[in-house]
Amino acid sequence: MQTNLRGRDLICDLDFSKEEVETVLDVAWDLKRKRALGEPHAYLRDRVLGMLFFFSSTRTRCSFEAGMAQLGGHAAFIESKSTQIAHGDTEKEIGDILGRYFDGIAIRHCDWGIGNQYLNWVAEASRSPVLNMQCDLYHPFQCLADLMTIIEKQGRDLRRKKMVVSWAYASSYLKPLSVPQSLILQLPRFGLDVTLAYPKEFGLLPDTVEEAKALARKYGAGFEIVHDMDEAFRDADIVYAKSWGPMMTTTDAEEGKRLQDQYQDWITDERRMALAKEDAIYMHPLPADRDVEVTSGVMDGPNSVVFDQAENRLHAQKGVMALTMW
Repeated sequence: MQTNLRGRDLICDLDFSKEEVETVLDVAWDLKRKRALGEPHAYLRDRVLGMLFFFSSTRTRCSFEAGMAQLGGHAAFIESKSTQIAHGDTEKEIGDILGRYFDGIAIRHCDWGIGNQYLNWVAEASRSPVLNMQCDLYHPFQCLADLMTIIEKQGRDLRRKKMVVSWAYASSYLKPLSVPQSLILQLPRFGLDVTLAYPKEFGLLPDTVEEAKALARKYGAGFEIVHDMDEAFRDADIVYAKSWGPMMTTTDAEEGKRLQDQYQDWITDERRMALAKEDAIYMHPLPADRDVEVTSGVMDGPNSVVFDQAENRLHAQKGVMALTMW
């Protein structure tokens, strides 16, 4: 167990070593057990988390607020539009001042080319740890919950397990790259063979992909990229299919929507799930565009673990907060 996480930022998934992630998960499972048994675990009594949102949220806000309350502390919700950020408060002011008010600063900022940089600049000025509730590049807390769920369903030895990280069509807005990028960085460290699937216009950051390949080599895992959804699903143990925008091709919203609408057949349906192994699990960070991105039959079916996955956001986040904010 690692004991050096107090005061540490979590902005990129690789900010914590593999061993530190294992410590987070061990603590998360202990806190999950305590909550199930009704055992008090107020490790952060009198601690306050400031939560600054530039991007809307359901699960993230609710799970962080609930988690801080269960740990004996308080979470302060801050909507960026209700602050003076638009009138002069820079990242330095936010980091330096909120770092004095709060024992931790959690930020969600998904604007392309801005979000991750904003978090890092706040962290440079803050005396309190900065936690990434999702930016344009990474979603580390979602990925921790995903890994926690995979281990619960597939066991601790994940070597030679095939995980598909696939693009899927969504009719709503162009979604950030952060979830698939976090997945391809974190999961090879735990031995999963990752198949990344997407239409040719929907690639991820080349540097992130190269880093993922290097991590796969280091940990003896597989990593491949395909451009056919059916090919990706064949013999999969874990299917994680969701939408993201074509940011490597265009940052224009109208052109991105036009490209996205060309691939409406990239849907996770019963036929595709049948290509995976019989006991394969289906995962999604939610919200999903039902019957567009994934059929309701899959979403609510026996292979879906999306609600267990959503619950584990609470426990994984509590694990990190308990270790970094005490």
